[in-house]
Amino acid sequence: MAGSGTLRWTFRKEEAMALLDQVTSGREKRPRRIMLYGVQGIGKSTWAAQAPAPVFVQTEDGLGDIDTTKFPVATTFDDVMGSISSLYTERHSYQTVVVDSLDWMERLIWAEVCKEQNVKSIDAIGYGKGFGFALSHWNDFLPGISALRDDKGMMAILIAHSKIERFEDPTSDAYDRYSPRIHKTAAHLIQEWADESLFAHHRVLTRQAGDGLHKKTKGIGTGERIISTQEQAAHQAKNRLNLPPELPLEWEAYAQFLNGIKVKKAANGGQKGKV
Repeated sequence: MAGSGTLRWTFRKEEAMALLDQVTSGREKRPRRIMLYGVQGIGKSTWAAQAPAPVFVQTEDGLGDIDTTKFPVATTFDDVMGSISSLYTERHSYQTVVVDSLDWMERLIWAEVCKEQNVKSIDAIGYGKGFGFALSHWNDFLPGISALRDDKGMMAILIAHSKIERFEDPTSDAYDRYSPRIHKTAAHLIQEWADESLFAHHRVLTRQAGDGLHKKTKGIGTGERIISTQEQAAHQAKNRLNLPPELPLEWEAYAQFLNGIKVKKAANGGQKGKV
């Protein structure tokens, strides 16, 4: 038995030494995984179109006025995965994959779940199980995007619209906040996966009007479009680049913080048009 115990320890020791050989240190400069969500019409797609050599995987028809390269609008979830597969298996010079948008893609995922479960609505699947079934498709999608990043050196930008939802804060009273317009289980999964989860919105100032019981707070739009990069009571956000709390909604304002993080070298640059 003693010999057997020694043999087991010897094997485990050699295995541990092999793992130690794989330890690395320092910052790892890899293409970014970005989720950009925000209010309607603020310029999310325009921002993404300024990324290096982008190609859009469309799930909604909203790129007509933007000069960029795009796949045909996906009408099924298989269409989305087919676009990702072609970017992985075929030669090309694209450096950034943009999925526009997640909330319209979620509709395609729900349609796939309904077909699989033979129901007309995902809500018809009792006890919220339909959204659990949908997660299996999200868990096919995200590894596909990660493969483009890890094996093809592509940056990934996932675009979503925003919604206002009630947040039950355990440390205070409940309040409203902005979040991505997708089911909360999918939103949590994507936000954990992403390096940056950024919120695009207009800067709004407030002022008091009236007196006494007639006193009201009014919002005043400045027209300034900004990206919030850090979690606040009013919105969800995060970043791993130590970004300032706010940036202008301009690609270069974000790109200056990449500090040498590289995407793959394009042979001839991305070509605009349809894929």
